[in-house]
Amino acid sequence: MRLPFVSRRREYIIERLRRDDAAEVARLHREDFSRPWSAAEFGGLIDQATVFGFVAREVGHRHAIAGFVLARLAVDEAEILTVAVARAHRREGLGRELMDAVLRQLHADRASHLILEVDETNTPALALYRRLAFREIARRRNYYEHAGGASTGALVMRRDLR
Repeated sequence: MRLPFVSRRREYIIERLRRDDAAEVARLHREDFSRPWSAAEFGGLIDQATVFGFVAREVGHRHAIAGFVLARLAVDEAEILTVAVARAHRREGLGRELMDAVLRQLHADRASHLILEVDETNTPALALYRRLAFREIARRRNYYEHAGGASTGALVMRRDLR
């Protein structure tokens, strides 16, 4: 007898990114970036008046960050500085939830558009951004350097908000 596969999605809370999250965010950033940012770099960004972000925490695990997004808004132009979801929490919609939080904030702040850069080989991120109505506006050749000396291009993407 075969039993049906049951998948239960974990529950998350999306909260504002705080200065005291810098060390945990830096740890998570190291999982996927060849040039990860330090806790001091994150702290310096979080301290800037134009920078804001959100973290996802699994319900029942208040101190561990499952994902985060960091953005900047200057006048009415916004950009995603970085976004990451822990490997153990991928494919659960966290990237979408974090981006939705940024988009809600930018709507409230009356931003005109949001720009981001993404590695041209990051298929899951590209799929998410396209579902969120981002469109490619430029390419940067050999922008990201990876271990072993390989490099890949960056796609610059934009979503109009008004």
